[in-house]
Amino acid sequence: ESQVPVQTRLTEALEELGFDVEKTPGRKTGGYLLARPREGHRGKPAQLLLGHSDTVWKLGTLESMPVVLEGNRIRGPGVFDMKGGLTQIVVALRILRKLKLEIPADPVVLINSDEEIGSPESEEAIRRVAQEVVRAFVPEPGMGLEGRLKTARKGWGRYTLTVSGKAAHAGLDPQGGVSAIQDLSFLIQSLHAMTDLSRGLTVNVGVISGGTRPNVIAPEAVAEVDVRVMSRSQGEELDRRIRTLSTSVAGTSLNVEGGLLVPPLERTSRNRALWTSAVAAAKELGLDLQEDVAGGGSDGNTTSLYTATLDGIGAVGDGAHAPHEFLFVDKHVERCALLARLLLLAP
Repeated sequence: ESQVPVQTRLTEALEELGFDVEKTPGRKTGGYLLARPREGHRGKPAQLLLGHSDTVWKLGTLESMPVVLEGNRIRGPGVFDMKGGLTQIVVALRILRKLKLEIPADPVVLINSDEEIGSPESEEAIRRVAQEVVRAFVPEPGMGLEGRLKTARKGWGRYTLTVSGKAAHAGLDPQGGVSAIQDLSFLIQSLHAMTDLSRGLTVNVGVISGGTRPNVIAPEAVAEVDVRVMSRSQGEELDRRIRTLSTSVAGTSLNVEGGLLVPPLERTSRNRALWTSAVAAAKELGLDLQEDVAGGGSDGNTTSLYTATLDGIGAVGDGAHAPHEFLFVDKHVERCALLARLLLLAP
């Protein structure tokens, strides 16, 4: 039983709840599931429950990091990010069905398997569905041990800067070459100087490579750059600054590739309205919701472009992508109840 694929378990659970589940296979990933109520209501609005079944852990990790229940904590690879959120979706829907409560907007469930690598194969489906719904709930894990909701997420991008120079023997003909590495060293300083922590903007040159041999003046050097921005306008500004960089060593040339890959999840008016409604609904359950800004992105960044989005409503715990990954059982019960209540909000 423990070897049943997670998508199979989710399909069975959703079908039991009255959903038609369509699986779209992936070319290089596990594909994604899209579930809609079997008895949909024509003209009735819809709301999206969005999650991912992939983790960052390698196959075989369970042998050294098994799933265990220790008191009030469940530990294991992916339990916090975000298997907990997937169970939360199913349990919330079960709660509403058992209580025979009328859901004002048909729930649509999309679960992909490539979120941790940027959702390359499922992004198109996410964009399409996001344009069909009045709101999206993303039960990604909350922030901190309080489980703060992620009402803003940074957008991120990747750039590759390639400097071309001219090779020559470093000892015999030092003036005959032009060092791409020397020029890249100046560019790295310029890139890091673009970081502005007061605005939540970061630029990091994370990987550099170049040259051929110690006694050869480097004909080429490459820098791989990660950028994080708080808004699309900030991203456009940063993109212009990076693309207008110029070389400072005579005889070198620069090529810039890349750009912003994931847009930021911004605190738009519709997102703020959904947050306000969620806070009020949570108070009915005796829960005090808090909010925060996340440095990393999720598929909520994408849905926020098209519809009201609330992210980070999933598991409360710690250790996403880390060996001590866990969630709190009692807090998870609260989060399941919270999601059920949010699904009852008027559209």
